[in-house]
Amino acid sequence: MRRIYPAARQAGVRLDASWRMAVTDAGAVAGPADLSPALDWIPAPVPGTAAEALRLAGRYRAEAPSPLHDKDIWYLTEVRCEAPGDAVLVLDGLATIAEVYWNGALVLRSDSMFRAHEVAVEAGTENTLAICFRALYPRLDAKGPRARWRPQLALHQGLRLVRTTLLGHMPGWCPEVHAVGPWRPVHLIENKEYYLEVERFSAILAEDGSGRLEIVLKDSGFPPETRLKCAGSSAVFGKDPDGRRVAHLTIPDVAPWWPHTHGTPTLHEVTIEAAGTVVSLGRTGFRRIEVDRGSDGRGFGLRVNGVGVFCRGAVWTSADIVRLPGDRDAYRPWLALAAEAGMNMLRIGGTMAYESPAFFELCDDLGILVWQDFQFANYDYPVADEAFAASVREEARQLLERTQANPSLAVLCGGSEIYQQGAMLGLPESRWKGPLTEDLLPSVCAELRPDVSYVPNAPCDGAMPFSPNEGVAHYYGVGAYRRPLEDARRAEVRFAAECLAFANVPQQATLDAHLAAMPGHDPRWKQRVPRDRGVGWDFEDVRDHYVRLLHGVEPAELRYGDPARYLDFGRAAGCAVMEACFAEWRRAASTCRGALVWTFQDLLPGAGWGVVDATGEPKPVWYALKRAFRPVQVSLTDEGTNGLSVHVLNETASDRPVVLTLACLRDGSVPVVSGRREMMLAARSNAEIAATDLFGAFFDTTYAYRFGPPAHDVTVARLLDPDTGAVLAEAFHFLPGCEAGRLPPALDATVDRDLDGAWTLTLKTDRLARSVHVFDPAFRPADDWFHLAPGADKRVRLVRRAGADLEAVPQGEIAAINGAGVLRYKAG
Repeated sequence: MRRIYPAARQAGVRLDASWRMAVTDAGAVAGPADLSPALDWIPAPVPGTAAEALRLAGRYRAEAPSPLHDKDIWYLTEVRCEAPGDAVLVLDGLATIAEVYWNGALVLRSDSMFRAHEVAVEAGTENTLAICFRALYPRLDAKGPRARWRPQLALHQGLRLVRTTLLGHMPGWCPEVHAVGPWRPVHLIENKEYYLEVERFSAILAEDGSGRLEIVLKDSGFPPETRLKCAGSSAVFGKDPDGRRVAHLTIPDVAPWWPHTHGTPTLHEVTIEAAGTVVSLGRTGFRRIEVDRGSDGRGFGLRVNGVGVFCRGAVWTSADIVRLPGDRDAYRPWLALAAEAGMNMLRIGGTMAYESPAFFELCDDLGILVWQDFQFANYDYPVADEAFAASVREEARQLLERTQANPSLAVLCGGSEIYQQGAMLGLPESRWKGPLTEDLLPSVCAELRPDVSYVPNAPCDGAMPFSPNEGVAHYYGVGAYRRPLEDARRAEVRFAAECLAFANVPQQATLDAHLAAMPGHDPRWKQRVPRDRGVGWDFEDVRDHYVRLLHGVEPAELRYGDPARYLDFGRAAGCAVMEACFAEWRRAASTCRGALVWTFQDLLPGAGWGVVDATGEPKPVWYALKRAFRPVQVSLTDEGTNGLSVHVLNETASDRPVVLTLACLRDGSVPVVSGRREMMLAARSNAEIAATDLFGAFFDTTYAYRFGPPAHDVTVARLLDPDTGAVLAEAFHFLPGCEAGRLPPALDATVDRDLDGAWTLTLKTDRLARSVHVFDPAFRPADDWFHLAPGADKRVRLVRRAGADLEAVPQGEIAAINGAGVLRYKAG
């Protein structure tokens, strides 16, 4: 749907107050005239869902959801207008089979959750608006075109015939919370002549560094001298042969928009001025995105403004599975955490739902690229049906029209695992590669967002569409398939649109507050652990495999005898796997150009896939990713008989002087061999250095030659600021099996305030402390579950938690997984 902007005055009314909702049996009420005042009416937020209204009334819990798709749900409100006359009712999203009644007359039937509607109505001064959401289950039983395959993803095969979210229909993935209701805003527009409609909004960065802005308006009767203004430049609107108003504006040397890891996400205000009236079209950014297929033409990566960008982040699920919000306040804390973790891309997968313009605007602000799947996943969709195809085409057009101004939109994808599903069932390519993703969707994308790269499906390309060594992959070699960590390199991943799924354990405070259940023993615990349908394992089994591999302990025995320590080892293993895989993928010689972790946030508190739990608290693996995603970074990889390699990266636009140090420690404390080098990290550089080059002599850093017992157990690499000595980045390499006899570390902690008044926790140790955890009820640490080595202080900024007492001072506990107890601290 085209964006409509208020001009001379605000003439639209957002209908978000005084709604009532009632639940009835399916088909029990034919129309609004049959609604009884005796029905159990409850207040209902709009935009919102029936589940949210019921939750606010104390009648619904996401932890034990009641089905809603077997019922009809009625929404009702009274609308007062300034004066009688023609008006337009705008409904931005109705989930899913909806009938809209204006003053008792049926004015709209909608069968797509993903389409907005404009309906002309005759408004009186007092009006009644009723919306009935008919039961979805009977619709799912309707017969449709025969499917060529039947996936196990969701409960009902009829979902392929209905345009609705798969959230709530995927057991093992998410709670069965059904999306029903006016989940996007409802407006009434009176006096539409006071509005202008933007039909096209294009902002690109040309190769010469200039910004090219094109705006096409539906002719609104504005005078001839109507001007477009942006970034200090302006142009006069002309008319095209179709009578539309068109302006082309070139802005020399415009400040470009960058992902925040590579530069500043600069945005520019766009305005239209005519006869003393100024209309803001919001902000936009100028950037250029190109697909990089690599030297062999088989890869996939993005170049932004001519610079190769390693895309890292996660797959977005929902800000709230119950209410499916679309406002800035709902998105802001989640997206702020993504940016803080160094994520420069989020993917909205085909199993989720389209997010609102506010999501993209915040991503614009924060410098986060968005990979947007169209909402298709796994099924064989009936695109040969003309009505279905027409609805999908309009769905795609509306998504792209409302995001035309957003520079954050970087990739458009035909959906998730359609190709993979057909290919894994043994069907030939001609059966699973079809016009939906090869013709219909790319044609709409080429028309409305030619500046955005298009991918037919995720995954795609390769000998099989799911082969990770070509094109776009869903990589679970390390993860679900329990491959050794070396597989992250051996698989030659080019771009992982999703990867590394684990049942990530939340912080203990979240479990204490929201899930008082014993891990592994309590059905309530297992209910929150994700699993694929039809398999005899879950993703906790996957995590336990890597606990066993990395720490040499038996998870089942540990869980039986010491559940708290079992969870800590699970947290530590998840961190180690994440950091190790991204160290492989970000090195200079890697074939990988991006990887997005499955998933960003949980939908319920528990050991879900998310790296942030459902309460908004970062999990331990979030901190690991924050370390792995640093734009200025050091990492270590085990190259066997070639020894350790040190990788130093600088993705920023400026050269960076650093000091690189490397030390091999025995018993986690005594340096056996060490090296140091002053370096200038060139802008946009990625280099590999052999550890022996820093030592100046041979040393068996990987214990590959095994000449006698190992002389060390851990290697520590640091990048230091040459002026202050501050640690910019650290990396650790542990020799397998060398931690058993290590003495516990003696930790020391002090709390002080920096020059800006922020609290900082300073830690030091006499020997290596593994997986150090900081817990403070009033403050969240900027880093957590990190390794701490002697030789340099660790300064951790403490961020006051939302809702914490403003007078509270830091006081909490510090523990290490190889420690002998808990260290308590308190600000003096």
